[in-house]
Amino acid sequence: MIYLKLFLTFLQIGAFSFGGGYAMISIIREKCLANMWLTEDAIMNFIAVAESTPGPIAINMATFVGSSQGGLAGSFFATLGVVLPSLIIIIIIASILRNILKYKAVQSVLSGIKPVVTGLIIATAVTMFLSTVLGFTTIGSGFAFNYIGAIILALVILLSFLYNKLFKKKISPIVLILFSAVLGILLC
Repeated sequence: MIYLKLFLTFLQIGAFSFGGGYAMISIIREKCLANMWLTEDAIMNFIAVAESTPGPIAINMATFVGSSQGGLAGSFFATLGVVLPSLIIIIIIASILRNILKYKAVQSVLSGIKPVVTGLIIATAVTMFLSTVLGFTTIGSGFAFNYIGAIILALVILLSFLYNKLFKKKISPIVLILFSAVLGILLC
């Protein structure tokens, strides 16, 4: 049954991913491709929509994937699956938070997780860059350079750099997402 498979898949993703939604994207991509739920292009589109809509990206991705595979019920079970492990863990941690952070072992575990999360986020960025700008989706596939994607990326980086130099603070990611969406509409 698709609902059980969606729930268990996203339960696994939610239980074994650390670092938030961006760290989960590569695992969601892998599971979607392995189950043949989505194509590489569809995943990239879902990531773009999930980043552009309000809410955590992993929950948005789970909802979109679940909806594409099982409609409203599919989106419910996929979203429940990805949220449930975090909810249970947060409830447990909140009840013992005052005492747990003082232990050296807990601090060591958290220090060890940080590089892994950073690596997952970098892997997602590299995968998205290779796919959207260079058109490279699998080993053995050729490159198909996307000039429009490269121009949009360059303009977003330029805007971010100029804003930072002019106002001495970082530009909101929401502004960058909206700017790139407008550029995508204008240039495509």
